[in-house]
Amino acid sequence: MQKEINGIAIELSHLDKIWFPESDITKGTVIQYYEKIADYFLSHVKNHLIVMHRFPDGISGENFYQKQIPDYFPRWIKRKEITLKKGEKQTLALVEKAADLIYMANQGVLVFHAWMSSIDKVDYPDQIFFDLDPEDSSLEDLRFAARKIREVLEKHHLKPFIKTTGLHGYHVVAPIFAQHPFEKVYAFAKSLSVELVNQYPDKLSIDLNKESRKRKIYIDLRDSYGQTGVAPYSLRAAEGAPVATPIDWDELSEVAPNTYTMHNIFKRLGQRDDAWKNFEKERKAMKL
Repeated sequence: MQKEINGIAIELSHLDKIWFPESDITKGTVIQYYEKIADYFLSHVKNHLIVMHRFPDGISGENFYQKQIPDYFPRWIKRKEITLKKGEKQTLALVEKAADLIYMANQGVLVFHAWMSSIDKVDYPDQIFFDLDPEDSSLEDLRFAARKIREVLEKHHLKPFIKTTGLHGYHVVAPIFAQHPFEKVYAFAKSLSVELVNQYPDKLSIDLNKESRKRKIYIDLRDSYGQTGVAPYSLRAAEGAPVATPIDWDELSEVAPNTYTMHNIFKRLGQRDDAWKNFEKERKAMKL
């Protein structure tokens, strides 16, 4: 089947292939989702490099992360070569238009992860990112952790936003001006996390050792060069096709990490604005 989008003809294939076996969701339905969500999705990944998580045979088949854009991807997909820490070069893709999104979905990209910096200043992050992983903690403790990170960011005159991960946790993200290198942003984020862990040692942890953080919320810092976070409105590889969803802070007590899926996200967006629509406007200077 051929589809024209953005004036580009894209050949779609195997649309009847089941990608979510228990939910009976096909590849074609996933492509339809990404076409419909494109405007929301694109507004949040603009100018940010993408790491693709590909599931050629759906979530029950083999999957792999792909950073380097394949040679056979069409030239109309924008790309940028970057230098990795060890000095080697790598060329990554950007998702700039709906056609890019549809093409990648047809290539088995189910989950999209975005860099923490823009292509204009790849060495300088434009957000501070806290990934809250509940491990085996309660949802109540997870929400407690999110609120505490919000408080400490606001204390530093930053504007925190929150989204569900679509799986088990929440992401708390504060947009900043790209003024400081990754090392400084990471050190700042870690200092805030240590401050909170010291205040609430029975609830929070930044320990890499899984055994030592049992029954605690793990604060996973994603503020290093090359690290990524799942993009807002990306699908996740779990039954029901959950969506990483921006929410408002006043919704936190009602919205679980996997509340929104491809089946109910558009009802939500029909009733209220994108909770991150002002993300770009809320960039602040991070004062070290």
